[in-house]
Amino acid sequence: MTRVHVVVEGPTEESFIKNVLAQTLWTRQVYLTPIILGPPGHKGGNTNYARVKKDVVVLLKQDQMAYCSTMLDFYGLGEGFPGLPLPLNLPNIEKVTRIEQAVKADIVAEVGERRPDIRFLPYLQLHEYEGLLFSDPAAFASGIGQRHLAQQFEAVRNRFATPEDIDDDANTAPSKRVLSAYPPYRKVLDGTLAARAVGIERMRRECPHFREWIARLEALTSGP
Repeated sequence: MTRVHVVVEGPTEESFIKNVLAQTLWTRQVYLTPIILGPPGHKGGNTNYARVKKDVVVLLKQDQMAYCSTMLDFYGLGEGFPGLPLPLNLPNIEKVTRIEQAVKADIVAEVGERRPDIRFLPYLQLHEYEGLLFSDPAAFASGIGQRHLAQQFEAVRNRFATPEDIDDDANTAPSKRVLSAYPPYRKVLDGTLAARAVGIERMRRECPHFREWIARLEALTSGP
């Protein structure tokens, strides 16, 4: 059995890990535990790097027989992250991989004795969780009980090379596009129902960066 603590930025990602992704990885004997960023009573929200680093370091120190990962949105990323600011005109995937690499290097420098070079697998979602749901627009629309939106979701998806490339502008981020089409959209409940309808296999087929993260999780051994 392999245990992985996943630091997430809020209830939406917590529900996705617990109710969708974890069930997929159980068959590989990889057990995911989502942990919302921040101290009790003040969890979620602002993903500034100081908060992320504190939680990751604590987990690496407290449970030395487990791995640690993250699931944080690149869209609206908080202050202080290593690797920022990014050079202009980078491909989207390179934006998040540069930050992930810089975060890992910083954690290794901070607590190298806890073996974060092996035990820490940082992951940033490019650009936002809802981007994954556009991997199958028809299933997305059906999952939230709005089948008539399938064509509209398909039109959004078709404007980008991958669902992960759906942009991160304040008005056109994936969640903003969903809310524009369906204002009652509830990120936690509807987002989880949609994720179940779309399925992890479709997401990993359509989303290269997400696929690479899942492959790394699947490849973990029984203990670090």
